[in-house]
Amino acid sequence: MLKHVQILSYFKRTEEIKTMDKAFITSLKSSGIKFVRILWCDNANIIRGKAIHIDTLEDNLTHGVGISAAQQAIPVMYDAVVPGAGLGPVGEVRLVPDWSSFNTLPYAPAQARVMGEMKQKGKDWPYCPRLFLKKMISEAEKEGFHIKTSFENEFYLLKTGTEEIIPADYTVFASTQSMDINQHVINEIAENLIAQGMIVEQYYPESGPGQQEITIQYTDPLKAADNQIAFRETVRAVASHHGLKASFLPKIFLDKAGSGCHIHLSLWKNEKNLVSNSREAYGLSKIAKSFIAGLLHHLPALMAITTPSTNSYRRIKPHYWSGAFRCWGVDNREAAVRTITDPKTNSCKQFEFKTSDATANPYLAMGAVIASGLDGIRQKMDIPSPVDIDPGNLSEEERKSAGIDKLPVNLGSALEYLTANRLLLDALGAELSGAYLAVRRSEWENMTCYELADEVELLMEKY
Repeated sequence: MLKHVQILSYFKRTEEIKTMDKAFITSLKSSGIKFVRILWCDNANIIRGKAIHIDTLEDNLTHGVGISAAQQAIPVMYDAVVPGAGLGPVGEVRLVPDWSSFNTLPYAPAQARVMGEMKQKGKDWPYCPRLFLKKMISEAEKEGFHIKTSFENEFYLLKTGTEEIIPADYTVFASTQSMDINQHVINEIAENLIAQGMIVEQYYPESGPGQQEITIQYTDPLKAADNQIAFRETVRAVASHHGLKASFLPKIFLDKAGSGCHIHLSLWKNEKNLVSNSREAYGLSKIAKSFIAGLLHHLPALMAITTPSTNSYRRIKPHYWSGAFRCWGVDNREAAVRTITDPKTNSCKQFEFKTSDATANPYLAMGAVIASGLDGIRQKMDIPSPVDIDPGNLSEEERKSAGIDKLPVNLGSALEYLTANRLLLDALGAELSGAYLAVRRSEWENMTCYELADEVELLMEKY
């Protein structure tokens, strides 16, 4: 009898799902949607997708679309498999939609987007970056807290139709003239972001000519990584509508400011912020201090994931506010980790990880940051003393005495650190870490001798 009831219950649930599926597709058709894009972000941080036509969507709602397993072994330079990734032309992976991430695309009428997760034979595929981040979120929850976070993007608006790279304007930091020149494209970008559920907090022109910054309100880590994909897609599409090109490349102009993608973080439990504690040293709670200590401890290896292109290291220089030294400080923009004073309470409620840019896969970057911070908590790591000056102004001997290290100066060095970092390799898993290292090593080997102009020519359209 129990078995019979279970079968009836199963069929009832199945019929309910079918009814909901039909209602969902009917609503999409009535709103004029023709294609639904299923997206993934590969190990080279290229955003890719396959689009399903609305007339065949019902057949693909639950199992998505097929892609080659080799997609996780493709570098930024070309669409071909790199050696050593453990992947090749044999093997099919299903890109299964996570319908909670669904959005219609205001900048692409009649199209919608959903983030995909990689499955093989109905099971989680260990090479999937998005599933890696979900695993790290679960690990944080096991420690009794959750994370709120956001990516803070800088990008350039450039003119099109010329061989030379020409900025949209030649103004300076926070110039109201730049606001006037670019108001139409910035307004439309903001409207499109808001239409997709993102809360736009601030906008201002950055230091470089044509450089902009738009900040999005924090959310949970998975949503923040999804937002980062949507942000890049939206900015580039809207800029194109205005006859401009948007680029998130870390370093376009040798003598102008680079573009970072800083990660802002806070730790929470039961809707209570856990970062601040006025009774503890530096006004930080023990959990926050250990999390930051973990970030600093693993930072040289972490950079292979958060600043993972050859171009990234052209931006990370002393005196460029890019976090070129392994240290932290209160409101210190030259430190790799900056704690931020809240004006309402004069205490710290969040901190900023600065050694990150938009060539990083956001799922891998966020997951690796969480893994590093968790290790600091689990190992009860002690935070070093904060740095209250520009570490670049100290002599090498003074930095050594203060325990301040200069961070890797190229991708090859960062990859060596990652290869030796058991914590991050184990967090990623053998499959994902192996494929990731193979892809990024290939990029390093191919581009190690590139001049800046060569990098920009190759990477401009990618990022």
